[in-house]
Amino acid sequence: MVSRRLHVYPAEHEYSATRCRIAVSYKTVYRRVQRFLRALDAPRPQLEGPVEIDELYVNAGKKGRERDGWSRSRGLSTRGCGTYYEDKPPVFILADRGTGETYVHPAKAAGESTIRLLLDDRKEESLTVYTDGFRAHEPLDEDDAFDRQYVVHGEGEYADGDVHVNTCESHASPARRWFSPHRGVSKDKLTPYLRALQLRKRVRRKPGDEALKTILETAL
Repeated sequence: MVSRRLHVYPAEHEYSATRCRIAVSYKTVYRRVQRFLRALDAPRPQLEGPVEIDELYVNAGKKGRERDGWSRSRGLSTRGCGTYYEDKPPVFILADRGTGETYVHPAKAAGESTIRLLLDDRKEESLTVYTDGFRAHEPLDEDDAFDRQYVVHGEGEYADGDVHVNTCESHASPARRWFSPHRGVSKDKLTPYLRALQLRKRVRRKPGDEALKTILETAL
């Protein structure tokens, strides 16, 4: 039951329903949820490898601030990858096949420096990395610290034996669904949104007492 109730960052009607159940004000419920989210520890990857890495882009703007500013343009999207400053920040997914853990991290931009930072905490000096054909991964080919193997989706390649990013892609759809009920997401709060998503995935198949213990250990 605990895992089913872990709907942090609820929509407004869920805040109101919770307020009615426990007889406190909307603002009190909101502040308690915010405090819980701030307490969540970000999972720190200790990569064993091989590791898949892929990215998705989410629409996230200035929800909750600058209310008197101009609305964001809703026209055709611009060419190229999204960025934090364009209100379409990248979210990287890392799937460590060695440990079975998956990590989800928002970023300001999808560049080489971000990718290197995400892959920095590894147990072995040389890490096998599976990617798609995204150009930001190409510098890894020239670095002895990485054994990069990749498929090019644009050429119809999606898997070549063990070389694929299917695990990452299987996590991308749930991440998009996680954002959809909120009717817009603040890009300033992407990190706690994603921490909550990872925590929910960790506890969803655990029995109630064990799930509650995991939640408390993460938040305290």
